[in-house]
Amino acid sequence: MALSTTAWRERVEFERRLVHSGGTLYPVPYLLGWLTWTETRYFLVAALAVVLALEFLRLVVGLDHALYRKLTREYENDALAGYALYQVSMTGVALLVEPTLAIPAMWMLSVGDPVSGALADNDATEAKRPAAWIAMFLVCFGLAVPFTIPAFGPDAGVAVAIAGAVPAAVADGLPPIIREVAVDDNLTIPPAAAVGMLLALAVLG
Repeated sequence: MALSTTAWRERVEFERRLVHSGGTLYPVPYLLGWLTWTETRYFLVAALAVVLALEFLRLVVGLDHALYRKLTREYENDALAGYALYQVSMTGVALLVEPTLAIPAMWMLSVGDPVSGALADNDATEAKRPAAWIAMFLVCFGLAVPFTIPAFGPDAGVAVAIAGAVPAAVADGLPPIIREVAVDDNLTIPPAAAVGMLLALAVLG
C-alpha cells in the first residue's frame, strides 16, 4: 500500500536521522583506545574523500541511485547534499581542534541535531520553535560536560560546555540565510560549538 505524502516524508526524515546519528561512532574507537586521534583524523579525511567523490558522481556525472533518491531532500538535488556537508564539518573540527573539544562538537551535530529535529516543524529557512532550541542546548551541554569538566575543572568546564552549547543551539535553530538559501546546519553546528568553546577557554585563560 502506498504511503501518503506526510507518512512518506516522516519515514524519510526518521531514516535520515538514523543515518545522521551514525556519525556518533566516529570518535568511539579513539575513546576505546583502539585508534589514536591522528588515526581518527586520517579515517575522517578518507571518509570525506569518498563522500566528495560520490557527490561528484551525483552532481557532475549524473549517477543517481535509490539511496540518493530516498534520503536527499528536494533542495539538495542540485547542490551538495546534507550528508556531504555533515562530513565536511565533522572532519574539519577533528582536524583543527583537539579531541576534548572536537568530540563534543561532533556529537552536538550527530546527537543534538536529530533530537531537535524531531521536535521541530519548520522549513529549512525558518527558525525552529523554542522547545527545539531548549532541547538542543540541554543535549549539547550534556554531551560536553563529561569532556570539559575533567579537562578544565568544574567551574571552567561548565562555562566551556555552555559556550559550546549556546552557539550550537543557535546554529541549529536559526540558520543563516545567504542569497535566500539557508546554510545547512550540518555544516555550521560543529564549528560554531568548537569556536565557542575555544573563545571561552581564551577568556578564562
